[in-house]
Amino acid sequence: MTPTGSTPARVPITLTINGVRRDLQVEPWTTLLDLLREHLHLTGTKKGCDHGQCGACTVILDGRRSNSCLALAVTKDGASVTTIEGLAGPDGTLHPLQQAFIEHDAFQCGYCTPGQICSGVALLAEGRARSREEIRELMSGNLCRCGAYVNIVAAIEAVAAAEGRAAA
Repeated sequence: MTPTGSTPARVPITLTINGVRRDLQVEPWTTLLDLLREHLHLTGTKKGCDHGQCGACTVILDGRRSNSCLALAVTKDGASVTTIEGLAGPDGTLHPLQQAFIEHDAFQCGYCTPGQICSGVALLAEGRARSREEIRELMSGNLCRCGAYVNIVAAIEAVAAAEGRAAA
């Protein structure tokens, strides 16, 4: 309730989420993370620290890695958002990095995996995964409590090599 006792106004926004245009009405304080998880039921994106420090909530926002817990949904009007649910093909074929995570055993508990994969997909698209050291540095904002870092880097290196980049 506002000080006058009325219900706060919702703000109309349009987002393209996983390739689908969505016209939405959101409260001004709603984060992109809460919009995805609580309103659109896209629960693959995880809420970790809720302070932008762990990377569990990483999505691809207009082609770049972004912590969705730090972004107010209303500030992203017109943006394109890709979550872990949007990476696989329409026929269910996994994205090459999703497949590489399986092949390289790049997850243990799996909580950080959606954010790790989204971050990895974006850094590969940026063409910045040219060495193991560069991958480690670029992925440093995505924490893994289980310590699967070696295998995460190996999965990204494998995809970079398959795409003709000079990783490893």
